[in-house]
Amino acid sequence: MDNELPASWAPQTPSRAIRLDGASNFRDLGGYAGLDGRRVRWRTLFRADHLAGLSLADLQVLQTLKLARSADFRGRLESAHLAYEWPGIARHALVVEPTVVQRASALLAAGNDLTAAHAEELMQDTYRSFVHDYAPRFAQLFQLLLESQDPLVFHCTAGKDRTGWAAALLLTALGVDEDTVMQDYLLTNQLYQRPATTFAPMPPEVLDVLWRVQASYLAAATDLVRSDFGGMENYLRDALGIDLAARERLAALYLEG
Repeated sequence: MDNELPASWAPQTPSRAIRLDGASNFRDLGGYAGLDGRRVRWRTLFRADHLAGLSLADLQVLQTLKLARSADFRGRLESAHLAYEWPGIARHALVVEPTVVQRASALLAAGNDLTAAHAEELMQDTYRSFVHDYAPRFAQLFQLLLESQDPLVFHCTAGKDRTGWAAALLLTALGVDEDTVMQDYLLTNQLYQRPATTFAPMPPEVLDVLWRVQASYLAAATDLVRSDFGGMENYLRDALGIDLAARERLAALYLEG
């Protein structure tokens, strides 16, 4: 007798993008191949844009996912403007103040022309600031992850820059290869929906730079890590406190098998 299960019984791969009314860039980091080929656990680690606009139906989805914690990288004014406090989700403020929009607006106010190339340089500078200036905040994310395996989402406002760097660090710590890390990073361009109203009157080509992600942004940070620390493993250990023992614990918590 044939003991094989019908194809219809095969386990289905969970959806990476989580469809929500109030957030367009909420997604699961599960399924990526990490250390020793073991895959990141599904429905445990999530990245997202801000959570202030969630509907009742959205909250029911998050309850089904057993989401218990959020790590909020938004600045103080961002968090105050779009505050949230959802039942069952413990919010942790890991403040990384935004700078790129403020710097772009200041250039325009001073009468300077702002081109897409200028905006790209501002974005790259922002990512470089994550490496040194805000290392303690990203280290806090890892401490939260090491404390418990309870499902956690980390986010900023659009879920693309501060969140993108955090995802790159986390996936790298779990042994995910660089190409896959970049693919996850660029997925924002397919998912994120810009708000109807923007933060300042800027040329459309500049807004395209600010609202999207580009490989050069993430590369600006990783190149700085290589030049100043000799690579990501050294950076994780020396700047974020994630030594071999911590990485092994992360693997035990967040990789399958």
